[in-house]
Amino acid sequence: MKKYSIRAITPEHFFSEPVYLDSHFILAAPEMPFTSGIIRTLEEWEYKEVYSAGDQVEEYVAKSASPGETAAFSSTSALSDGDKIVRAEEFYTGFIDYIDTTFLHAAIKNELSFNGVAEKIKAACDIIREDRRFLLRVQKNTLSSPNDNYLASHAVKSTIISLIIGFYLKLPTHRLIELGVAALLHEIGMIKLPPQIYLSRRPLQPQEQKAILTHPILSYNILKSFDFPLTVTLAALEHHERENGSGYPRKLPGDRISLYAKIIAVACSYEALSAQRPHKEAKDGYTGMLELLKNEGKMYDDTVVRALVFSLSIYPIGLYVLLSNGKKGQVVDANPEKPRFPIVQVLGELNPDGKNKVVETSQDGVFIVRPLTRDEMSQD
Repeated sequence: MKKYSIRAITPEHFFSEPVYLDSHFILAAPEMPFTSGIIRTLEEWEYKEVYSAGDQVEEYVAKSASPGETAAFSSTSALSDGDKIVRAEEFYTGFIDYIDTTFLHAAIKNELSFNGVAEKIKAACDIIREDRRFLLRVQKNTLSSPNDNYLASHAVKSTIISLIIGFYLKLPTHRLIELGVAALLHEIGMIKLPPQIYLSRRPLQPQEQKAILTHPILSYNILKSFDFPLTVTLAALEHHERENGSGYPRKLPGDRISLYAKIIAVACSYEALSAQRPHKEAKDGYTGMLELLKNEGKMYDDTVVRALVFSLSIYPIGLYVLLSNGKKGQVVDANPEKPRFPIVQVLGELNPDGKNKVVETSQDGVFIVRPLTRDEMSQD
């Protein structure tokens, strides 16, 4: 394994073998360029070096597929997979920048356009329709900078998850766009609050907690003032309502909560459970999924929760896991027909053709034993 100084890596070049942050964490596959975004994030986190058994090359050259490669992964060439990873990474980064700018313009310039946001959601729908698993991998494996605006990050991740649920529920295009707009802007009311409250790294005081509880109403008022459709404004108002009537601001029972709000409630809660916040550590995606399932029929809509589970699997894409054969792996795709048995990349192992080794888990074959902790991932 060779050591590469991050400063010596040429942005947008490739490596002929996988690139590792440490002995387990894969930063880039051979078909994935080492982008300037990856370099910038590593430098912000003060990493100096990465590791790879390969060489830095200007262009990726696809290797021939191995005879035993499964049909699920031979239908698309390695080069087209690389293109999709690049496109997903560029879209995700651009999406974060877009919503950050959108919130800023709404707060400072009093500018916000439904049509403008809808166009961005149309692009998101296209990416999710074609490259869902690549977008989820990029989203899960993107390292967060300490200076990131978590509000923008939360909005984008919740939107991606909401749209994935919407696709599973077979919503027509115009409803997917409305859902996406609502999900992207459901927290916009936060811009009316002091940032030291929602970005606080300390427990909030009672008055500050009360202020946070007003953000759905603030979001509703902002969107209404810009003539957003009622379906969108209501979703923003109701995304903290719960099936058992325990939510806020109006304590609505499940039969009075709009569908978009039900979807955003699940997507928003899952993202919040599995993401790091200034005041809390992230839970792994498996634990977050179990917490949602425990509340199925109590706080969240049963159909929406099932749509999330079948779309992402019980072990969500990006999760590091221990396999029944003792190997460590990372979930890289869901199996819609069997949510307990996703597709896993075996860490540190390659096929004879040099590609990352991938297995389809099953009850009778290799299966997931449990998620891995950060400490376990740092062990050799």
